Amino acid sequence: MRNTKSTRFLTETIQKLRIAVIGDVMLDRYIYGEVKRISPEAPVPVNHVRHMESVLGGAGNVAANLAGLGVQVYAAGVTGLDAHREDLEQKMAGAGIDFSGLFPMPGRKTITKLRVIGGRQQMLRLDFEEPGDLDPDEEKQLLDWLQKRLQQGLDGIVLSDYAKGVCSDHFCQTVMALAHQSQVPVLVDPKGSDWRKYTGCDFITPNVKEMCEAGGKVVPNETGPLVELAAKARDTFHIRNVVVTRSEKGVSLINKQEVITEAATARDVFDVSGAGDTVAAVLLAAVAGGLSLGEALNLSNKAAGIVVSKVGTYPVHREELLKEVLASEEREGRDYRPLSWEEVTSLARTWQAAGERIVFTNGCFDILHAGHVQYLEQAAKLGQHLIVGVNTDASVKRLKGETRPLNQENDRARLLAALACVDAVVLFGEDTPTELIKRIRPDILVKGGDYRPEEVAGREYAGKVEILPFKEGYSTTGVIQKIVKLVKEGKL
Repeated sequence: MRNTKSTRFLTETIQKLRIAVIGDVMLDRYIYGEVKRISPEAPVPVNHVRHMESVLGGAGNVAANLAGLGVQVYAAGVTGLDAHREDLEQKMAGAGIDFSGLFPMPGRKTITKLRVIGGRQQMLRLDFEEPGDLDPDEEKQLLDWLQKRLQQGLDGIVLSDYAKGVCSDHFCQTVMALAHQSQVPVLVDPKGSDWRKYTGCDFITPNVKEMCEAGGKVVPNETGPLVELAAKARDTFHIRNVVVTRSEKGVSLINKQEVITEAATARDVFDVSGAGDTVAAVLLAAVAGGLSLGEALNLSNKAAGIVVSKVGTYPVHREELLKEVLASEEREGRDYRPLSWEEVTSLARTWQAAGERIVFTNGCFDILHAGHVQYLEQAAKLGQHLIVGVNTDASVKRLKGETRPLNQENDRARLLAALACVDAVVLFGEDTPTELIKRIRPDILVKGGDYRPEEVAGREYAGKVEILPFKEGYSTTGVIQKIVKLVKEGKL
């Protein structure tokens, strides 16, 4: 087990945190389809609808990100008494979010946004909303709820402002006063050019456009000009840390002592919806969990990189972020470890919940050669994620004899994890991977060689079995025999 702070935070500390998310909770609806023609009725594309789904949006997405990370989350705000409220409750209950602070109010409507997606591109957005400031009774209910939560214990508060009415000037200032009395940090995800209501917050997370609006000046997405604007806002509104999310250029944190910039992770970007929510959620959780500002910023930037590679509002999950951290540490030359059974199982559930197909294969991979690589690349093309099960040293010894393996299990796993086509590597000590496959339940189980599908171990726990041929002329045994022959001939 690694002992780096970020890894320990994600595997141990994060699940002990308690964070309240207060603000404009919304429901995001998506219609997914394909566009293959233009309508004969008007010059508009025709979207052939494939499926529809709803997810938590606005402040709800911040809460969903925190819940996905394993944090105990408490959501607060106001909604209508309508069917969309019922959908919100179901989504929050399913995510494990406490929504006792989300009050249904007569005369209000639950804010809902409908997005139409053609292929992987957003075509249209429809907003259903009637925003309005909190009335005195609504504000009192929310503040009474917050005081009780603070008495019971909180590690952080997110104020998620979408300018729909919850985050009024008086309400924001009262929340911060109550939080600071209890020594609880407050992070604000802002909206609008007037930051007076955010005065005194611990963190504020504008994007470049919002930073320019607040600074009253349009500047390019360059570190120098943005730091100048952020420093001015920091001093004017007595904000401890200004964190500017900068799209393809990453994220920068500015306080009185330092400026920290994290470059964006190189990824295919499909949708930036909700990436700012992810940064806010991970940053506050990391700081509340004891990570330094630099470590917290690095972690939130990694999380945002995961989210923008997805279509639609997508909350990051702890297992995905842990995998990203482990891969990053591996690239930096730190000690490698494969994922545990629990981690890879949870990661598989996360991918499948997002509609992504998982491919599983296994082997000893004692001496990794070109035949292995070709086989793994072919397997990976069958789905979106390839998980490789690797026999432990003890398992290889039972299967191959006392002289094997030549390379120990962690080294074999590390080489596989370095391949671009491999998404996760996990060890198993049994003679067959049946129990591991039972845990993972892949969509596609791949086996190489002359097997028949009915002969493949673990087939009953997979969606289907695919048999791929091995590349002729490549085998680990052949490599070993060639080396032995050369040694006997005195050529090595």
